[in-house]
Amino acid sequence: MEPHRHINLTKTSINSLFVILVIGLALFPSQLEAQCAMCRAVLESEESGTAAEGINNGIVYLMAIPYVLVAGVFYFVYRKMRS
Repeated sequence: MEPHRHINLTKTSINSLFVILVIGLALFPSQLEAQCAMCRAVLESEESGTAAEGINNGIVYLMAIPYVLVAGVFYFVYRKMRS
């Protein structure tokens, strides 16, 4: 059985990875927007705006759930630490 290998990530290497990621995203913005082309076309063609409102509500819902879950976990950890 092989021993476990540990990856040594220093602050410099993490910063370097972050810079590479940001540069990569800055160089290919069209690739980032490509996933939204069909949604944008459908929402712009509709006159009433109800689909756009539904999409926006869905985005807010999907964005809020992880924050609520993390806040709940931190609350229970806080309560355990206080008792």
